[in-house]
Amino acid sequence: MTTESLPTRAERLERLRLQLAENQDGILEAMALQHGMTLLDVVSCLPQRCWSRIDGQHFVSVMQELADWGELTTIVHTNGVILEFTGPLPGGELGKGFYNLKGDSGLSGHLKPDCCSDIVFLERPFMGTQTASVQFFSADGNSMFKVYVGRDASRRLRADQMERFETLALRLAQQSGHGA
Repeated sequence: MTTESLPTRAERLERLRLQLAENQDGILEAMALQHGMTLLDVVSCLPQRCWSRIDGQHFVSVMQELADWGELTTIVHTNGVILEFTGPLPGGELGKGFYNLKGDSGLSGHLKPDCCSDIVFLERPFMGTQTASVQFFSADGNSMFKVYVGRDASRRLRADQMERFETLALRLAQQSGHGA
């Protein structure tokens, strides 16, 4: 009687890389669960053209920039909840270890910048539609939250926000020594 061994982590990562090389669409959290990985592992398996990753130390500066972009969609996705808010991301300030969102937009909260280990600028299709998001990750590789570029009246990604998205991603990658 032969016993088949379970695939190693490296084998699972390679299978996922091959799958995502052909098709980047789908719910990344579901893929993470299916393959026994973190969300950050799954994002890292996407083709490199889809994402850039910077250190979480840029949390506050990224949040402050996003507050000037206009209407965005902020998503918190946990095992039991997918919470979405569409509207301007409020500005904030540091106090007592938190980045405290300040605004009258309907979104408020207290975010812990020290819990953010990585920030990913991600462009990929979702449900057949192109998306662009800034995703904030904790040290365990799971998502803290995601902020998606808004859409115009024709449901296309807003050109002004895409320009800011690309500029910010490039500038921070260069500051971190990961850019061209």
